[in-house]
Amino acid sequence: MAHLQVVHPDDVPRFAALGAVANAQPYWACLDGQMRELCVPFLGPDRTTHQYPLAGLLRSGARLAFGSDWPVTTPNPLEEIQVAVTRVPFDEPDVEPFLPDERLTLEDAIDAFTAGTAFVNHLEQETGTIEEGKAADIVVLDRNLFDVNPMEIGQARVLLTLVDGRPVYTAEELGESS
Repeated sequence: MAHLQVVHPDDVPRFAALGAVANAQPYWACLDGQMRELCVPFLGPDRTTHQYPLAGLLRSGARLAFGSDWPVTTPNPLEEIQVAVTRVPFDEPDVEPFLPDERLTLEDAIDAFTAGTAFVNHLEQETGTIEEGKAADIVVLDRNLFDVNPMEIGQARVLLTLVDGRPVYTAEELGESS
Protein backbone atom coordinates (compact mmCIF):
# COMPACT_ATOMS: atom_id res chain seq x y z
CA MET A 1 0.00 0.00 0.00
CA ALA A 2 1.57 3.27 -1.12
CA HIS A 3 1.59 6.85 0.17
CA LEU A 4 -0.50 6.27 3.34
CA GLN A 5 -1.28 9.91 3.93
CA VAL A 6 -4.48 9.13 5.82
CA VAL A 7 -4.98 5.71 7.41
CA HIS A 8 -8.00 5.06 9.58
CA PRO A 9 -6.89 3.76 13.01
CA ASP A 10 -8.92 0.57 12.49
CA ASP A 11 -6.84 -0.18 9.41
CA VAL A 12 -3.40 0.18 11.06
CA PRO A 13 -3.35 -3.36 12.57
CA ARG A 14 -4.78 -4.79 9.36
CA PHE A 15 -1.48 -4.17 7.54
CA ALA A 16 0.33 -6.80 9.60
CA ALA A 17 -2.66 -9.15 9.62
CA LEU A 18 -2.87 -9.05 5.81
CA GLY A 19 0.90 -9.00 5.20
CA ALA A 20 0.57 -5.62 3.46
CA VAL A 21 3.74 -3.55 3.23
CA ALA A 22 3.37 0.09 4.23
CA ASN A 23 5.20 1.91 1.41
CA ALA A 24 5.50 5.58 2.30
CA GLN A 25 7.42 8.77 1.72
CA PRO A 26 8.24 10.13 5.18
CA TYR A 27 9.32 13.51 3.80
CA TRP A 28 5.66 14.59 3.78
CA ALA A 29 4.97 13.56 7.40
CA CYS A 30 5.48 17.02 8.86
CA LEU A 31 3.78 20.40 9.26
CA ASP A 32 5.27 22.05 6.20
CA GLY A 33 3.50 24.86 4.35
CA GLN A 34 1.44 22.51 2.20
CA MET A 35 0.29 20.53 5.22
CA ARG A 36 -0.62 23.68 7.18
CA GLU A 37 -2.32 25.55 4.33
CA LEU A 38 -3.91 22.80 2.22
CA CYS A 39 -4.12 19.43 3.96
CA VAL A 40 -5.12 20.29 7.52
CA PRO A 41 -7.97 22.65 6.53
CA PHE A 42 -9.24 20.17 3.95
CA LEU A 43 -9.00 17.06 6.14
CA GLY A 44 -10.30 18.60 9.35
CA PRO A 45 -9.16 17.89 12.90
CA ASP A 46 -10.09 14.18 13.11
CA ARG A 47 -8.59 12.96 9.83
CA THR A 48 -5.53 15.18 10.31
CA THR A 49 -4.53 13.00 13.29
CA HIS A 50 -4.60 9.88 11.08
CA GLN A 51 -1.84 11.03 8.73
CA TYR A 52 1.31 9.03 8.12
CA PRO A 53 0.96 6.68 11.13
CA LEU A 54 4.46 5.31 10.57
CA ALA A 55 5.34 4.37 14.14
CA GLY A 56 1.84 3.00 14.74
CA LEU A 57 2.13 0.77 11.70
CA LEU A 58 5.50 -0.48 12.90
CA ARG A 59 4.21 -1.06 16.45
CA SER A 60 1.33 -3.10 15.02
CA GLY A 61 3.79 -5.41 13.26
CA ALA A 62 3.60 -3.97 9.75
CA ARG A 63 6.66 -3.84 7.53
CA LEU A 64 7.70 -0.38 6.35
CA ALA A 65 9.32 0.35 2.98
CA PHE A 66 10.36 3.92 2.22
CA GLY A 67 11.11 5.69 -1.02
CA SER A 68 11.26 9.20 -2.36
CA ASP A 69 8.45 9.40 -4.95
CA TRP A 70 10.83 11.68 -6.84
CA PRO A 71 10.36 14.06 -8.73
CA VAL A 72 7.42 15.06 -6.53
CA THR A 73 9.66 15.26 -3.49
CA THR A 74 13.36 15.00 -2.67
CA PRO A 75 15.35 12.04 -3.95
CA ASN A 76 17.65 12.37 -0.92
CA PRO A 77 16.92 9.54 1.55
CA LEU A 78 18.93 11.28 4.27
CA GLU A 79 16.54 14.24 4.25
CA GLU A 80 13.61 11.82 4.37
CA ILE A 81 15.15 9.90 7.25
CA GLN A 82 15.54 13.18 9.14
CA VAL A 83 11.82 13.93 8.71
CA ALA A 84 10.83 10.36 9.67
CA VAL A 85 12.82 10.70 12.91
CA THR A 86 11.81 14.28 13.77
CA ARG A 87 8.41 14.79 12.01
CA VAL A 88 9.66 18.34 11.40
CA PRO A 89 10.06 19.86 7.91
CA PHE A 90 13.61 19.40 6.67
CA ASP A 91 13.99 23.09 5.83
CA GLU A 92 11.95 24.49 8.76
CA PRO A 93 13.69 23.22 11.91
CA ASP A 94 11.69 25.44 14.29
CA VAL A 95 8.27 24.01 13.36
CA GLU A 96 6.60 21.82 15.97
CA PRO A 97 6.76 18.05 15.33
CA PHE A 98 3.71 16.73 13.50
CA LEU A 99 2.04 13.94 15.50
CA PRO A 100 5.24 13.31 17.51
CA ASP A 101 4.08 9.87 18.68
CA GLU A 102 4.52 8.76 15.05
CA ARG A 103 8.25 9.57 14.98
CA LEU A 104 10.48 6.63 14.13
CA THR A 105 13.80 5.69 15.64
CA LEU A 106 16.77 6.26 13.37
CA GLU A 107 17.30 2.50 13.17
CA ASP A 108 13.70 1.92 12.06
CA ALA A 109 13.87 4.67 9.42
CA ILE A 110 17.11 3.29 7.97
CA ASP A 111 15.63 -0.22 7.99
CA ALA A 112 12.60 0.98 6.01
CA PHE A 113 14.88 2.50 3.34
CA THR A 114 17.12 -0.58 3.12
CA ALA A 115 15.67 -3.92 4.23
CA GLY A 116 12.07 -2.77 3.78
CA THR A 117 12.67 -1.61 0.23
CA ALA A 118 14.56 -4.79 -0.62
CA PHE A 119 11.63 -6.81 0.73
CA VAL A 120 8.97 -4.94 -1.24
CA ASN A 121 11.05 -5.46 -4.40
CA HIS A 122 11.48 -9.20 -3.65
CA LEU A 123 15.24 -8.71 -3.31
CA GLU A 124 15.65 -9.41 0.41
CA GLN A 125 17.79 -12.49 -0.32
CA GLU A 126 20.22 -10.40 -2.40
CA THR A 127 20.37 -6.95 -0.77
CA GLY A 128 18.92 -4.65 1.88
CA THR A 129 21.12 -5.75 4.78
CA ILE A 130 24.83 -6.22 5.26
CA GLU A 131 25.30 -9.97 5.40
CA GLU A 132 27.68 -12.51 3.95
CA GLY A 133 26.52 -13.60 0.52
CA LYS A 134 24.50 -10.48 -0.24
CA ALA A 135 25.40 -7.76 -2.73
CA ALA A 136 27.60 -5.14 -1.12
CA ASP A 137 25.31 -2.20 -1.89
CA ILE A 138 26.65 0.29 0.62
CA VAL A 139 27.07 4.02 1.15
CA VAL A 140 29.73 5.56 3.36
CA LEU A 141 28.72 8.86 4.93
CA ASP A 142 30.83 11.70 6.28
CA ARG A 143 29.40 11.17 9.78
CA ASN A 144 27.82 8.57 12.02
CA LEU A 145 24.08 9.36 11.93
CA PHE A 146 23.66 7.84 15.39
CA ASP A 147 26.07 10.45 16.85
CA VAL A 148 24.48 13.64 15.45
CA ASN A 149 21.51 15.77 16.35
CA PRO A 150 18.52 14.29 14.48
CA MET A 151 17.96 17.71 12.84
CA GLU A 152 21.38 17.28 11.14
CA ILE A 153 20.81 13.85 9.58
CA GLY A 154 19.88 15.31 6.19
CA GLN A 155 23.12 17.32 6.08
CA ALA A 156 25.25 14.18 5.91
CA ARG A 157 27.16 13.74 2.67
CA VAL A 158 27.86 10.55 0.78
CA LEU A 159 31.58 9.89 0.47
CA LEU A 160 31.45 6.52 -1.27
CA THR A 161 28.78 4.42 -2.95
CA LEU A 162 29.31 0.74 -3.67
CA VAL A 163 26.96 -1.31 -5.83
CA ASP A 164 27.61 -5.03 -5.67
CA GLY A 165 30.90 -4.17 -3.98
CA ARG A 166 32.16 -1.92 -6.77
CA PRO A 167 32.56 1.85 -6.36
CA VAL A 168 30.11 3.83 -8.48
CA TYR A 169 30.69 7.14 -6.71
CA THR A 170 33.68 8.46 -4.80
CA ALA A 171 33.69 11.98 -3.32
CA GLU A 172 36.54 14.19 -4.51
CA GLU A 173 38.17 14.27 -1.07
CA LEU A 174 38.52 10.46 -1.20
CA GLY A 175 39.91 10.31 -4.68
CA GLU A 176 38.79 10.34 -8.27
CA SER A 177 35.04 10.78 -8.71
CA SER A 178 33.14 8.22 -10.80
